[in-house]
Amino acid sequence: MQMAQSVVPYLTVKGANEAIDFYKKAFGATENSRMPAQDGKRIMHADLTINGGSLFLSDEFPEHGGSSAPAQGGNPPVAVALAFGAPVDVDRTYKQAVDAGAKSELAPEDTFWKARFAMLIDPFGHRWMLNAPLPAHK
Repeated sequence: MQMAQSVVPYLTVKGANEAIDFYKKAFGATENSRMPAQDGKRIMHADLTINGGSLFLSDEFPEHGGSSAPAQGGNPPVAVALAFGAPVDVDRTYKQAVDAGAKSELAPEDTFWKARFAMLIDPFGHRWMLNAPLPAHK
């Protein structure tokens, strides 16, 4: 039995249908559910699985006082971190995300904290950090 994830990021985007498609291409997301809004255009709630963890998202609903999506070209105040088991997964995912339309903030590199690390901004203004431990050297 898998333990429930205790913290689940919930992203607000402009264009949730497009964001879901992007997350599938960029991060290999699996779509678990999608609840359309009454207007038939926006998404009220979506549930995705990325790299074994949950991610929720929805469109903006300013008429209900909901959250706003990040400003395009702005500096996102929060990041979603993906933890991988091997450095090769950081490199592969980084390339896959850039090829899908993410903007590179930091290309994959080995860090002082003994990890392979990269950062991206998705087309919807959210920052993603990719991290994997480096193999121990004897």
